[in-house]
Amino acid sequence: MGIDSFCSLDGSDPFWDWNRTWQTHNPDLTPCFQNTVLVWIPCLYLWLSAPFYILYLKRNDRGYICMTHLNRAKTVIGFALWLICWADVFYSFWERGHDATIAPVYLVSPTMLGVTMLLATFLIQYERMKGVQSSGVMLNFWLVALVCATVTFRSKILHALTEVNMTFALKRTLFAVHVVIYFFNSNPCPELGASFLSRITFWWITGLMVIGYKRPLEEKDLWSLNTEDKSEKVVPQLVRRWDQECNKVKRSEVRTKGEKKEGQPIEESEILLAKTLQKTGEPSLFCALCRTFGPYFLVSSLYKIIHDILMFVGPEILRLLIQFVNDSSAPTWHGYFYTTLLLVCTCVQTLILQKYFHVCFVTGMRLRTAIVGAVYRKALVITNAARRTSTVGEIVNLMSVDAQRFMDLITYINMIWSAPLQVILALYFLWQNLGPSVLAGVAVMVLMVPLNAVIAMKTKTYQVAQMKSKDNRIKLMNEVLNGIKVLKLYAWELAFKDKVSAIRESELRVLMKTAYLGAVSTFTWVCAPFLVALSTFAVYVLVDDHNILDAQKAFVSLALFNILRFPLNMLPMVISSMVQASVSMKRLRVFLSHEELDEDNVERPAITACESSDSIWKSGIKQMCPIVVINVRVPEGAFVAVVGHVGSGKSSLLSALLGEMQKQEGSVSIKGSVAYVPQQAWIQNATLKDNILFGREAKDSWYEKVVEACALLPDLEVLPGGDLTEIGEKGVNLSGGQKQRVSVARAVYCNCAVYLLDDPLSAVDAHVGKHIFEKVIGPQGLLQGRTRVLVTHGLSFLPQADLILVMVDGEITEMGSYTELLGRQGAFAEFLRTYASTEQEEVEESVGGEAGLLVSELLSCTTKSTEAARLTEADKANTGRVKLSVFWEYMKAIGLPLSIFSIFLFFCHHLSSLGSNYWLSLWTDDPVINNTQPNREMRLGVYGAFGLTQGIAVFCYSVTVSVGGILASRYLHQTMLYNVLRSPMSFFERTPSGNLVNRFAKETDTIDTVIPSIIKMFMGSMFNVLGSCAVILIATPLVAIIIPPLGLLYFFVQRFYVASSRQLKRLESVSRSPVYTHFNETLLGTSVIRAFGEQQRFIRESDGRVDHNQTAYFPSIVANRWLAVRLEFVGNCIVTFAALFAVMARDSLSPGIMGLSISYALQVTTSLNWLVRMSSEVETNIVAVEKVKEYGDTEKEVSAEWRLEHSTLPAGWPTTGHIEIRNFGLRYREDLELAISDISVNIEGGEKVGIVGRTGAGKSSLTLGLFRIIEAAQGEICIDGVNIAKLGLHELRSRITIIPQDPVLFSGSLRMNLDPFDGYTDEEVWRALELAHLKNFVSGLPDKLNHECSEGGENLSLGQRQLVCLARALLRKTKILVLDEATAAVDLETDNLIQSTIRTQFEDCTVLTIAHRLNTIMDYTRVLVLDKGHMAEFGSPSNLIAKKGIFYKMAKDSGLV
Repeated sequence: MGIDSFCSLDGSDPFWDWNRTWQTHNPDLTPCFQNTVLVWIPCLYLWLSAPFYILYLKRNDRGYICMTHLNRAKTVIGFALWLICWADVFYSFWERGHDATIAPVYLVSPTMLGVTMLLATFLIQYERMKGVQSSGVMLNFWLVALVCATVTFRSKILHALTEVNMTFALKRTLFAVHVVIYFFNSNPCPELGASFLSRITFWWITGLMVIGYKRPLEEKDLWSLNTEDKSEKVVPQLVRRWDQECNKVKRSEVRTKGEKKEGQPIEESEILLAKTLQKTGEPSLFCALCRTFGPYFLVSSLYKIIHDILMFVGPEILRLLIQFVNDSSAPTWHGYFYTTLLLVCTCVQTLILQKYFHVCFVTGMRLRTAIVGAVYRKALVITNAARRTSTVGEIVNLMSVDAQRFMDLITYINMIWSAPLQVILALYFLWQNLGPSVLAGVAVMVLMVPLNAVIAMKTKTYQVAQMKSKDNRIKLMNEVLNGIKVLKLYAWELAFKDKVSAIRESELRVLMKTAYLGAVSTFTWVCAPFLVALSTFAVYVLVDDHNILDAQKAFVSLALFNILRFPLNMLPMVISSMVQASVSMKRLRVFLSHEELDEDNVERPAITACESSDSIWKSGIKQMCPIVVINVRVPEGAFVAVVGHVGSGKSSLLSALLGEMQKQEGSVSIKGSVAYVPQQAWIQNATLKDNILFGREAKDSWYEKVVEACALLPDLEVLPGGDLTEIGEKGVNLSGGQKQRVSVARAVYCNCAVYLLDDPLSAVDAHVGKHIFEKVIGPQGLLQGRTRVLVTHGLSFLPQADLILVMVDGEITEMGSYTELLGRQGAFAEFLRTYASTEQEEVEESVGGEAGLLVSELLSCTTKSTEAARLTEADKANTGRVKLSVFWEYMKAIGLPLSIFSIFLFFCHHLSSLGSNYWLSLWTDDPVINNTQPNREMRLGVYGAFGLTQGIAVFCYSVTVSVGGILASRYLHQTMLYNVLRSPMSFFERTPSGNLVNRFAKETDTIDTVIPSIIKMFMGSMFNVLGSCAVILIATPLVAIIIPPLGLLYFFVQRFYVASSRQLKRLESVSRSPVYTHFNETLLGTSVIRAFGEQQRFIRESDGRVDHNQTAYFPSIVANRWLAVRLEFVGNCIVTFAALFAVMARDSLSPGIMGLSISYALQVTTSLNWLVRMSSEVETNIVAVEKVKEYGDTEKEVSAEWRLEHSTLPAGWPTTGHIEIRNFGLRYREDLELAISDISVNIEGGEKVGIVGRTGAGKSSLTLGLFRIIEAAQGEICIDGVNIAKLGLHELRSRITIIPQDPVLFSGSLRMNLDPFDGYTDEEVWRALELAHLKNFVSGLPDKLNHECSEGGENLSLGQRQLVCLARALLRKTKILVLDEATAAVDLETDNLIQSTIRTQFEDCTVLTIAHRLNTIMDYTRVLVLDKGHMAEFGSPSNLIAKKGIFYKMAKDSGLV
């Protein structure tokens, strides 16, 4: 039974009829086709998709949705449709019963449709039960059903049947209603609850965009992340896969070793084994990433394939349209049909492409989250040795730059297979069009590939070099910012500015080379499509006289060449992006493969509670460096003191007990939890209370006890917000003593079984040290009964220790109780005898001078407001449009002539491109005489000349833009560096170093590499759009009616989008800094975090910050898709109208012009898309310039220059060192009271003056005033009769010397640390080292003076660093020397050496000492006693003691009276 007889028993109703459907002015489909195909298509679609869809719903249950009016309406309509279909079937049966002959189709089709309606109704309810609001499967079904029904309905109307089929009209109406209901699925919650249509058009973000358009978006407007994008979900997946990879490698290594041991294999297999070992030697990060993110990412590849195939529909339709214009007999509706087809195809293409990008970007986002999380987790467990191989700067770069590289690559990675696919399809269609001449074009392309490959390889080598320079620069900047106070005190800013600039110059040289390479590659890929077209057309017309280049051949080929342009452009970009990512991948792999701390370094026997029942350490540790062999056991609850000279390995012993050092042999075991107080207090940027609680729950009574015992109550009174005061980064607004007390309080609050205290009392005043010892550490303190190991230089605590360990050169030479050791008459007894006489009751007392400048500020600020408690300023997000002045600044930085010349070159390039295509359209319209076209050589020659002009212009503008960008970035970086170094100290205390590093790293990188390339693309796409519009207008002037409204719509959409996008970008960038700041902070405190076992809390905190950052990033990528869908719709309208008006004006248009117009229109969508993307990219990235400029406008260190132009200072000033202070006072901020006031002192040249006072009395403030770190608010200071306020800051600071409280060293050679300006000879440097008692140590180093100090001088002990600072002072040898708590970290012997050196070497100098051990200043000429910012007493020590005032009480506390 054939299909025809299935439709009509007598075969009178054929299935298909060309005359009826195509070759007619009024097309229609046959009834048979309508009753079969149009009815079956929707039914088949639903039955085929239903099983998969039901399975999907079963797996993804989102909860139950209650019955709503919408659901009821859908169900009712579904049943109604089912009833109508059955009515149709019954009617047919009824007719049969009355002897009418009914074809089988009238029974089969309604039955089939009826059953399908039942299935649809069931699916509607099942969706509701599984929590799905609306789905693509059902929407598509109703849409297809509606379209099919519409075709049939039109046919029925055409036949104007007297018996209009009521059931059919009803059926179609119900279909329409159903589709409308599906469109109305609304839900306030975005993505997850959004309907299918809302998802494919990204309508669900519109709410946020509207808010963003009305007012600048704020954090509270953003949504929380989807669960599957959060760190807690994403990071563990990657970490798990990475661990599997590492274990695989370990197993294979073990296997190969095992095979070697068993038998002696043949040499050949040895070689093979070696090869496989080399291959498996490294765990593959790539595999781990693929296994984690591959499955989700594969969806995007599916979208990409569909999109690539749809791309070729455009040129095919263009071919049909030109054919239609050429064929005057073709019915007009063909033209409209092609136009509609074009619109539908372009729209579908748009939706699929945007969906593809969405998947890519979400994958990229998850990838970044995973990498940041993995790096953070790794940083908490790597060994100290591994930690030294990468600086803080490098590790932060892994998180920022390298993670970003991966995100950028993910978007384009599919091009690796998609580009060849597009090229093959394009060539296939071109071959159809032009035959073998296409091979000429292919040859040109093939030649381009190796050229681009060479460029990519060169770019890679430059890339590595640039990253290296950048790492060094960031590392140096990091140190400069951390040690800025020291730079200012020594007037070393210029030396370091030159060091940074030198690295920067080498970086820019590499960038310049990259720019020239970039220009060549831009030239090749902009000119490639033209050269391909030129060679193809030339070969085509020259091979055979009868080959005629008509509009159809030329413009369809051009459209295909334009499609070719994209994959050819993208391939080199993707390859270079992959190259960059592979560099990043390697860096990440190396970091993630670093050795981890061995958990078994310290054994922890099982124990029920924190109170350990018998805490013993058996420690037999052999160390690479500091500690040699140690055997010691400490009974539970004992108090152990560890003493020894500077660098004898005391801190290393504690590190070993914490498991921070590599154990060579032996064992260490600790019972119970551990608390650790490091030698240099590690303070978080959080409130004081949070620093003490350290993640433990708050118990008020215990907290108060701890704060009281650690002598923090007086400090809480002076801090502006009490214990809720925010402490700046690294504790900048606390003095050294306060930081140390907070560090002790943190340990005590934790209530652990074992306490390891690394010299915590060295940084506090004598009486405070005594207080803490009695209340906390000593036999009666809060920690009584706990095991305590105290490294100390203070002798007065030793008699109370149960056990004393004496360390020399990493070995324990003696141990025993105080009396035992004294009785042995060994080294310890001798050590004691030397110092006991000078010390007696005195404790190493570093009077907590205000290391952070803000202590006195805190003193004067008694208001406990929360505002006052804030210190650091978060990175603020600017709002509103980027000001034009920023663009103007950037143009000025490039140079105006260069900017204008670049724009002119762009114009030339696009003009010649338009010219060449217009020329081609004239050529194709040439009349054909005797099967040939005349003047084709002339046509070809001119066409080639246009191409040459294009090439030259492209090359020139590429070079000018890149070079201009480099000139601009050099200028901007230099000014920013200069301005930051000129800023006063208060600026660095307010600004987290993360923000500053962000400016020097991320923002500078943007200005270096991103902005020039974006400007190129922006200018290119802008001229493209203008050119296309011009061509379309010339061809079909009617389009002029459409372009203005579309232009307005385009402009509105773009502004609407930019308002939100810019703000989202800013919020994202602001929330990025805290991720790095927190990471920086963690890296500095890893040992403390590990000792307290707080790793998980810090990981959670870091994850939270990353997620917070991604909440701003996610809407910004969706907003991009939202925009693209709408803009491409505008572009699709332009294409449609260009085609539509061309069809309407077919009689007056030549095929050449029509081809030109539509082939340009087809490009418009891409260009428009790029234009908006690039204009918003330009706006969002130019923010980098705004941020870099921002620091140019901050306050500078007073108007005084570093050096005054016409200085009248004599060369050797100050000659006598006479200091006169008159009525001097200063304040820390404009709005605060005076920190010190009314101080008048006259100090003769060569006098030795001690400055004493309780914490916060203003001792350091006075020295800060002397160095003009803070300017005087009243009075003046004169040195040798010169008012220092009249001097340039460097003139002043370089002529007086300070030994600061915190010994700061910079990474670089030891010589550089002593003399950055290279102003002294090697002999002078060695002499200074000898006087500072460092000569033996330095001459023992392999590199002597060129010994590399690591970041922050980590590879020298604290005492050695302090001696280096002394050597600096000896080298400068100025008439005035200030000592600020300089000996806080040094043992007594070294302290004596320093004091005697100062007495002998600075005999004729004026010495001001902020005293900590009162015995050191008892022989000074005079002592200045400060109290609450005022001068309390001033006179010789003996007189002051006789007066029985404040000084007498302090001396009594120290046991000197």
